[in-house]
Amino acid sequence: MPPITTALVLTGVFGLFALVCVVLGFAVRGHRVALWLAAVLAASAAGAAWVNGFWAMVILALLALTAAFAAVPVVDLNWRMRAALNLSVVTLGFLALWPTFNGMSGGKFPCPAYVKEHVTFRLVAGLDLRGGMRLVYTVDVEEAVKDKRDHYYEDMRNELTRVFGLHQGDERPTEETYQKLRDKVELEAPRRPAELIRMKLKPGADPSKIDERFLEHFRPELSYTRSQDGHDWEFRIRSSVESGIRERAVGQAREIINRRIDELGLREAAVSSRDEDIIVEVPGEDEKSFANIRDIISQTARLEFKLLDDDSDFMKTVREKSSASPDSLPDGLEFVSEQAPVGLDKSGDIKHNLVTYAFLKKGDKEPIQHTLERLKEWAATLPVPPDREIGFELVRKTVDQVSLKEEDVGYRTYLLKSRAEVTGDQVRDAAAQPEQGQGALGGWHVALTFTEQGGRIFERITADNIKRRFAIILDGRIESAPVIQTRIPGGHAQITMGSSDPEAQLQSARQLELVLRSGALPAPISPSNEQRIGPSLGRDSIDLGVQGALGGSALVLIFMVIYYNRAGFIADIAVIMNLFLQLAILASFGASMTLPGIAGLALTIGMSVDVNVLINERIREEIDLGKTPRAAVEIGYKRAFSAIFDGHITSVIAGVVLSQYGTGPIKGFAAALLVGVVCSLFTGVAMTRVMFDLWVRFLGRQGRLALG
Repeated sequence: MPPITTALVLTGVFGLFALVCVVLGFAVRGHRVALWLAAVLAASAAGAAWVNGFWAMVILALLALTAAFAAVPVVDLNWRMRAALNLSVVTLGFLALWPTFNGMSGGKFPCPAYVKEHVTFRLVAGLDLRGGMRLVYTVDVEEAVKDKRDHYYEDMRNELTRVFGLHQGDERPTEETYQKLRDKVELEAPRRPAELIRMKLKPGADPSKIDERFLEHFRPELSYTRSQDGHDWEFRIRSSVESGIRERAVGQAREIINRRIDELGLREAAVSSRDEDIIVEVPGEDEKSFANIRDIISQTARLEFKLLDDDSDFMKTVREKSSASPDSLPDGLEFVSEQAPVGLDKSGDIKHNLVTYAFLKKGDKEPIQHTLERLKEWAATLPVPPDREIGFELVRKTVDQVSLKEEDVGYRTYLLKSRAEVTGDQVRDAAAQPEQGQGALGGWHVALTFTEQGGRIFERITADNIKRRFAIILDGRIESAPVIQTRIPGGHAQITMGSSDPEAQLQSARQLELVLRSGALPAPISPSNEQRIGPSLGRDSIDLGVQGALGGSALVLIFMVIYYNRAGFIADIAVIMNLFLQLAILASFGASMTLPGIAGLALTIGMSVDVNVLINERIREEIDLGKTPRAAVEIGYKRAFSAIFDGHITSVIAGVVLSQYGTGPIKGFAAALLVGVVCSLFTGVAMTRVMFDLWVRFLGRQGRLALG
């Protein structure tokens, strides 16, 4: 017999309620419509409970109770509907806060597992209350400018092939076409300054080819200077364009880091920007989580696919030149030769070429990152051919044949074509998947799905370069350089993890999936500051804040009861419900409670009291004029509402301005203020009106409405 679950119990309860409403509908003809509507809604709630639709079940159940309450002969229908609305809002607020109360009380406020499973949001203590870590990253906006400059460089190079009659059509020029262009024009995009492109026309090239039609392509974004003979040109990104690139780089970096943190489930973390800095604040004390956050955030996730240039043996020339001065080489560097496939010959056989690469062995106790930096520094001194660059791949070796554990032994080089054939912008989705092949031994890879355009480009590149190596580069480091075996249609590819250790593969694959799905950063970022905030500050702040809030609230509540008698008691209920609903709404947003947020809550409690003071004073004036209790309440609410609404609108304007232009804690204060305004209007006007109407109904026409 299957176990009786909470869902089954709720299904039975709502089903029974629906049956009761159907029977009562036959018995009570005057309220048949309301009762049968309640039966339909209750049956729907039972169905939602059966299929585990928690929130659909809750909403349908509340609507069913509202319909059933409309059939109860208490006061009038209008009052019953307003009372049902109030009870529904309070019920939803309680459900939203129930798991939070359970967590804050250490389990002393019991919450069923069924509710905790389906109500996933929590109200958590912020950084200033709970302690945690503040990370500051600086965006390398110069790299973003360089990337944009490189796009202009490629566009300019393509346009020059058309200007000199070397290429026609919309297809990208071939490598042979670019080689012919180099005989006419020397085009350079230097590392520094990042916004500059130099163009030099070689002897025999006609300067008149660089005419207004050519310049019109680049004039909106690039300024230029030229020599008198028209052979030497310098193009620079305009300052206004460069400023926009910098601002977009920081804004995109903030949004992408925010998405990555959300993917990690850290909804309480705050991400903001200041100038070229991204500030990440993460509450908590878990060092392992902090380390994971650092790794995820710092990955640029810049994915590129580049073809290798195995037709030339650049490193062989470097080896021959360095043989005369071996002291110029980094310690541990050696040159290794390997056979590399370079395509198919006319008969369909694979052609090979002997190419040389540099391998830098990791020193004893040397961090592997330092090895890479030493190799990069040496490679930066090499005279790399035009439109080529040096790529770097981590070399590992297995140290345990049973567990397949590996260790890093060094880095090797590849000669790459500078142009990226496919980039991460053309990747639609990424997913970590287990290896399915025979002998996979629990390995993992990341499956990529390209966009429509990216799929077409990838298919064309693989078709044109069969039996050539194609490097997959992530954050400037070659992950693998597989040989293209055949044309790859369908817009799919995969990245195999470099390690043979399945556990390491799984961790790397999941991290890579996360950063690729959230998007590549527009520019690299580097940590510039890290601060640890101890929880002792949070405990002191919480203790003092709670004492102050309880003391101030108690004085306000006592004053209201003394001054307004029973009306003051109604006002006190509204104030308490206002605070309750604010916390429920903030919890449903997954907000973090900070000291400025607590200040916002305290301010809106005062606003809630003001609402009730205005209403009570207006009712008192109407009573003094001889109005009946019911008439006094009706007129008092109507005439007080305009003043209440005006006062709250000014608070809304202030909250919107603070949320728009404030940062960090100021945004927290603004959010609490805006939520408090909405709750203050609801509790001060809608909720108290239900209680006042019930009170005056029982006073009768000759009764006295005591307001102190």
